[in-house]
Amino acid sequence: MSPIDPAQRVLLIRLPCNPIFPVGPVYLADHLHKRFPELPQRILDLAALSALDVERVLLATIEAFRPSLLVFSWRDIQIYAPVDGRSGNPLQHSFEVFYAANPLRRLRGALGGLRLMAAFYGELWRNLRLVRRGLRRARRFHPGAKVVIGGGAVSVFYEQLGQKLPRGTVVSVGEGEPLLEKLIQGESLESERCFVVGEPPRPGLIHEQPAGVVKTACDYPYIASIWPQLDWYLEGGDFYVGVQTKRGCPHNCCYCVYTVVEGKQVRVNPVEEVVAEMRQLYDRGVRGFWFTDAQFIPARRYIEDAKELLRAIAAAGMADIHWAAYIRADNLDAELAELMVATGMDYFEIGITSGSQELVRKMRMGYNLRTVLENCRLLVKAGFRAQVSVNYSFNVIDERPETIRQTIAYHRELERIFGAAQVEPAIFFIGLQPHTHLEQYGFEQGMLTPGYNPMSMMPWTARKLLWNPEPMGRVFGRLCLEAFESDSRDFGRTVLALLERDYGVAPLEEALKAPVEGRRALANAVR
Repeated sequence: MSPIDPAQRVLLIRLPCNPIFPVGPVYLADHLHKRFPELPQRILDLAALSALDVERVLLATIEAFRPSLLVFSWRDIQIYAPVDGRSGNPLQHSFEVFYAANPLRRLRGALGGLRLMAAFYGELWRNLRLVRRGLRRARRFHPGAKVVIGGGAVSVFYEQLGQKLPRGTVVSVGEGEPLLEKLIQGESLESERCFVVGEPPRPGLIHEQPAGVVKTACDYPYIASIWPQLDWYLEGGDFYVGVQTKRGCPHNCCYCVYTVVEGKQVRVNPVEEVVAEMRQLYDRGVRGFWFTDAQFIPARRYIEDAKELLRAIAAAGMADIHWAAYIRADNLDAELAELMVATGMDYFEIGITSGSQELVRKMRMGYNLRTVLENCRLLVKAGFRAQVSVNYSFNVIDERPETIRQTIAYHRELERIFGAAQVEPAIFFIGLQPHTHLEQYGFEQGMLTPGYNPMSMMPWTARKLLWNPEPMGRVFGRLCLEAFESDSRDFGRTVLALLERDYGVAPLEEALKAPVEGRRALANAVR
């Protein structure tokens, strides 16, 4: 390894967002420490601060630490979701503007939308200002100080953000460990998944496969020494602390960017390293763990890897933990179900998107809905009695009354398996993202025009990005508005009840079959 400039100092900054445990910056700092043990580092998590304090604390930290390299992590940008946040509920405000029959309600939605736009653009401009001001302050002490920016938002919107960041900023797409190594050693970044602002990114940059990095247990005593805010996440005991067991996702779901950001090759972290990392956190009082993988069991070939990990967790004596993850419930067997329950799984999410096998295939989800039901029964047989969140994204491709009835039938069967109180339906309308099959479908159908701005909150763009096309768009819009008025605190269950009221329930067997013409339509829909 080439010697590095001893004057280098790295400050890793998580930009403001919901205060979810910042696995990305922590893992980057840990990796750099293992490669360059003498490299001074600090982590600053602006998500753990009051919004009024973030700029002052950032500049004060730069003054005190005097970094030569600022590494910013930007977690999320798009805001379309059925939850409150950013000055209100974006789904409700949008639907009130687009679909409400009452002019006063439309006005209320418009006013709420204006508040959302102000909050959205305010946060966007604030984060860009933090990057610019941070770089200027760092250059008082190191005239050659540099900025690297990465994270989930950057990997998705790198083309748009590249036009707004300071010239010379290194924009990282996907994993950042190899990039930071080369930058610190002064090596060429030509082969890395990145570009320098002021130069155009390579065409198709996001579709390049990441380099494999062997992940070892995070050194939390070291992380605690460079990140005083760590205790903020641990003291309350109510956070799930993120632990990654693998990277990559082999699937092609039409609206998802995980495959292109993390790559299609699944790279499983060594079991002994994952358990060693959990043990360090356990000894610090952590009992809740969230496995941050795109999918905890991405395919059937990884069932044995999941079993090996859970057996090792049980053997480590961490008997009083609880954990959660995204689970592809078609990738289970009886033994794995028993291990999941025995090791403390107390919550999981299933992103089936639809209860119609026909639509699941059209959206390239790769699920067999019959197998999902069978495996959910295995979990209950193994003793699982906790909560399940089932994600439905209505009206993605070819939604119609028949498929609505099928989804209702499927959800009612899940309720029969787990108990209605334990099954939480999460109703989403896709926030269209670039680099996805759904975006390409939108181009082919004339719903989107190449060159559109996917970060725009202007109403004429937002209506397209909040994916709810006709002929069913107005039906879902008005029904969701009724659900918000009826019981906004239990939105998902209310939506399903209203759909059942208006459309009825199909026989379950109908939901579990995909007609031959549905399979042919897939090739035309999202080729």
